[in-house]
Amino acid sequence: MRRHEFQPGRLLAGLVLTAVGVLYLLDAAGETDLPWFLVVPMAVGGLVLAALVGMVTYAVRRDRRAGATGSADRRMSESADR
Repeated sequence: MRRHEFQPGRLLAGLVLTAVGVLYLLDAAGETDLPWFLVVPMAVGGLVLAALVGMVTYAVRRDRRAGATGSADRRMSESADR
């Protein structure tokens, strides 16, 4: 399998939806008595949090790429001036 970059937003979304699914299965099996109106906000809140984490991750990586490209361009222009 090819290596890929770590995406914490997707990890968080998967963990939240897995937790909601496990809670739903426990409720269906009769192990817990979980009202449905608690599961929906948990799922939506987790997905919103995952989206925020994804946007922050994207912004940080974009700034790092811009900084690395800018410094490389600066070094090339300095060497051309000499």
